[in-house]
Amino acid sequence: MPPTIVFIRHAQAVHNLGKANHVLHDPNLTDLGRQQCLELREHLQTHLPADRKIQLIITSPMRRAIQTTLIALDWLIDSGVPVIPDARWQENYPKPCDTGTPAPTLATEFPQLDFSTLDPVYPDKTSPAGAAYHFSKTAVLARGQAALADLYARPEDVVVVMSHSGFLRTAVVGRWFGNADYRVFDFVEGDGDGDREGLGLVEWELTRGKGGMGGSKGEVVALGEGLPEE
Repeated sequence: MPPTIVFIRHAQAVHNLGKANHVLHDPNLTDLGRQQCLELREHLQTHLPADRKIQLIITSPMRRAIQTTLIALDWLIDSGVPVIPDARWQENYPKPCDTGTPAPTLATEFPQLDFSTLDPVYPDKTSPAGAAYHFSKTAVLARGQAALADLYARPEDVVVVMSHSGFLRTAVVGRWFGNADYRVFDFVEGDGDGDREGLGLVEWELTRGKGGMGGSKGEVVALGEGLPEE
């Protein structure tokens, strides 16, 4: 039986303060973002069903996602839940704020995590070698389906995925995510919720509408909406 998935968007980072900050490379969380992590931490501990066991955390290797993971999910990490950085869960766009940092630097900044399995092409999104991460409708949707297929095959009861609003909305679940908000989904046969091809997902009533923290837009969008064709 495939696992239940808790999808989380990272907390507020410096680039979220305005478009002028989009030129910043792989920005860190703001002070407010760190506070959001603490609020998310408390909420998850009290609102997720006690009879379900989170057994794996997968995180985008971008700084803001890693920082959110280490703060908001420290209670899981301290209990022995492994964390896997996975390049497929990075943000879509090639602009500086959405371009990551090479693994050797990340390993120095976050020595508690193992980056040895990270795709060696990361953070390349623009060359032929980084074609899987190009900013095109075909590439982004294919990346989302590949990431979901791997989740579907996981043996864990519950998996937490720390990712980004654009990628989650356009390639995975067709939902909006506010900073440090989350949604919970189960895999189902068929299309599940909304218009999608491939693996079906149905959202829990716990997070339907505005998300588990109540900070997200309630609209459902079609996968691929807004992505460039090439």
